Amino acid sequence: MKVTVVPAQVTTVEDKIMGNIGLSQLLLFIAPVFIGGGCYIFLPPFSDLHPYKYILIGIVAVLCVLLAIRIKGKLIASWIVVLLRYNLRPRLYVFNKNTTMFRENYDTIAPVDEGAKKEETKADYHLPKLDFHSAAKVRDLLDNPERRLRFESTKKGGLYVRLTEIEE
Repeated sequence: MKVTVVPAQVTTVEDKIMGNIGLSQLLLFIAPVFIGGGCYIFLPPFSDLHPYKYILIGIVAVLCVLLAIRIKGKLIASWIVVLLRYNLRPRLYVFNKNTTMFRENYDTIAPVDEGAKKEETKADYHLPKLDFHSAAKVRDLLDNPERRLRFESTKKGGLYVRLTEIEE
């Protein structure tokens, strides 16, 4: 007996039952028999033959035989499933990084008064005005070549201003 190792990635191997017929093909060939029996028993007139039952059983049989045909090693039924999954998928994927999924819920924070908040932000953005003598002194400190003025930025966008004075 020959033993073959099947790789773990191959998960769509279909067992052959008889010749080149697999289980899904066999089920498609047998389905019209059971559906025809159900039509004969459950459709009115019950347990009696009528022309519409023959037509219904014939349509189901032709449909099942067509779905059992293989194209490129796959059944037409599986091709239809692939096409339906492709056509029914969403056409547009929108990524929203502002989603609240997997974030903690902070409902216990007290609401802030809007008037107080506006006053704080106005005070933060206005720098104090310097008088003429203080402005001249600051300008002299910055323009002096004996002092080194360096602007350094961090990886997160912060800005450090370094002013070093060399003493002799």
